[in-house]
This record gives sequence, C-alpha cells and structure tokens, in this order.
Amino acid sequence: MGSDDYLKYNRDAWNSKVESHLASDFYRLKDFKSGWNSISEIEAPLLKGIEGSRLLHLQCHFGQDTLSLQRMGADCTGVDLSDKAIKAARELAQEMKLKSQFIASDVYSIGAHNMGLFDYVFSSYGTIGWLPELDPWATLIAQHLKPGGSFVFAEFHPVIWMHDVDFKFIEYSYFNRQTIEEIESGTYADREAQLQNRTISWNHDLGEVLTALLKAGLQLEYFQEYDFSPYNCFKNMVESGERRYQVEGLEGKIPMVYALKMRKA
Repeated sequence: MGSDDYLKYNRDAWNSKVESHLASDFYRLKDFKSGWNSISEIEAPLLKGIEGSRLLHLQCHFGQDTLSLQRMGADCTGVDLSDKAIKAARELAQEMKLKSQFIASDVYSIGAHNMGLFDYVFSSYGTIGWLPELDPWATLIAQHLKPGGSFVFAEFHPVIWMHDVDFKFIEYSYFNRQTIEEIESGTYADREAQLQNRTISWNHDLGEVLTALLKAGLQLEYFQEYDFSPYNCFKNMVESGERRYQVEGLEGKIPMVYALKMRKA
C-alpha cells in the first residue's frame, strides 16, 4: 500500500456515504433544521464559553456538529477529507443561513490552508482511527491554537475497536500495531444502504493519544471515560437512557467513549 492509498480509499468510502447519511434517521436532519442540537452531553460541558470564539472542527463530516457549535455562538470552520461531505455542509449552512466555513482537506494538510489561530479545536467520534500517526495530528492541533486555547476531544474508546462487529470476540489489538483493512457493507447510519467500501484504519490506545498531545505542548485539564455511547452506531446496542447506548450483554462492563480537554500554555 502506497503512503497515500489510505486517503483515496477512505475518501471514496466517505464520499459514498454522504447521500445515505443525509437521508437517514440517525442524523435527524429534519429535527436539526428545526433547532435540535447534535452536541451530546459528553462534550457539551467542555464547550461552555465558546460564545464569540473562533473554533476549528476537524473531520466534521457534513457539518452538523459544526453548525450546532455555531448556533452555540462560535465562529466555526469545519474541515473534512470528503469533498462531497464538504459540499453538503456548505449547502446545509446556506439553507440554514449560518456562516460556518468548510474546507475539503485531509487532517495532515490543514496547514496549507492558512486558517490562522483558533480559540478552540474540536474533534469527535470516529475520527482518529482514520489517521496512521498521531504525532503530526497533535502538532497541527497545537499549531492552530492561540496561546491559552483549548482542544476538546470526544472519541470512541479503543476497547470498542478491539472487538469484531458483533461484539462476540476480540479481533484486533488494543495497541496501534496493525493496519486494519476491511470491506464494509452498508453504513453505521443505515445498515441496509446498498454500499460496499474498502476502508483502512488504525486503533490508537489512550497512551498514544495522550502522549502525542502532551509532546505537542498541550496541558491536560480533563479526562473521563464513559460506559455508554451517545450514538446508536454499533451492532447489538440497547438504549439505557436518552441518547445513551450500550452493547447488549456488556452494559456497564466496558468503556465506550472517552473525552478530554487540553490547553495550550
């Protein structure tokens, strides 16, 4: 596999999902246009005070969270690998008369867009698994933060990615020791969607994540693990509360999400 092959396969995969995701019940687009906020209870407390701030949202998909953050008062810029997702984000922003900007770029190339410095960088749920290395990711986050600026991150726990899709056995290492190549049918937002994509990803353990961010000069202010997901995006999940989902048979036994906040000195 060439150094950029993963970008092609993953961009193609995410491009193919956009239409299905926009139409799915999963993303509640009709509710969103009527005022529903997609930011969950996990990351919302870490984003208090964003009113009037500049915020960079990495791997924003079609911009639903980005636009939710603008509604909360931030001046937002969203970035995503998928050019079709960015096109949809721009169209959604225009329809909703919101002013967020959207840029099509892979994470490692954001420095080429001269976006300036931000008060916040934000990233959430199913993002870093598409990146082979975290040191350059963390460096770019630090480079785009103003002094005193914050990085807010919510992500699925690496323990989740160890399991097979049915959560019956351990299939992959907790550590970043292999490139994971899979053929994916359907999509987490619509399992019946007539889609089949080759994807390339990596698991990143908590030590790798925290060490990369600390090496980049960020200071840890908050870290927490959660035994639920705010999204019903895996197989065999049961609802344990409003916007709280757990794997059936493993309720309360495994971490599903973690969240952190780090500050640039």
